Amino acid sequence: MSDSNTLVEIKGLRDGLLISLGNAEWDELRAALMEQIEVRRSFFQGARVALDVGSQIFHVNELSELRDTLSERGVNLWAVVSESPTTEKTAQLLGLATRISRPRPQETTRPPAEEIGEGAAMWVARTLRSGTRIEFPGNIVVLGDVNPGAEVIAEGGILVWGRVRGIVHAGVKGDESAVVCGLDLSAARIRIGGVSAVLSERSGESHPEKYFLEDGIIKSESWQSNQS
Repeated sequence: MSDSNTLVEIKGLRDGLLISLGNAEWDELRAALMEQIEVRRSFFQGARVALDVGSQIFHVNELSELRDTLSERGVNLWAVVSESPTTEKTAQLLGLATRISRPRPQETTRPPAEEIGEGAAMWVARTLRSGTRIEFPGNIVVLGDVNPGAEVIAEGGILVWGRVRGIVHAGVKGDESAVVCGLDLSAARIRIGGVSAVLSERSGESHPEKYFLEDGIIKSESWQSNQS
């Protein structure tokens, strides 16, 4: 079976999440989707979701069952995007939208590379809401939370002085020395270079952590203020 991270892709929209499913049998895709939801309950809780199912064919009973299953987990399925006329008709019969707007990100910052000096950082002094995408060819510091559906993408490292329940991608151009630090990363989706990890929410008090790549695996350690 394929890794669920490769079968389920999550992106932020202005009013929720877009979940795109990969190429596999439906039973495998469904299992991967449910796994993502189970390990990241707080990320998906109350989320408004549009599902891109590609060429998968759904009939009314199948799509109705999926919608009910998602609803039981606090996920509101409002749209199904499909290449299949049958699935599209099924979605319409169930009152689901079959067209979604893919708006431009609320914020994308990408100055010319020649204007960025070594060690340059972008300072974002606010909480990032769903649909916000911050992108910078250096390091990014967020003073606030990264909510579900928000994305932070940096060629360097990422530091979040808050809780991360969205997506953070450090070393996007392949810098495997990049790190991700945050006060609470227990429900985040992290990517460093070409390696990704989905973190499940932990019970108990959260603590600052640093995530880094070692031998091709994302690892973590306690993040102390006196570390260099």
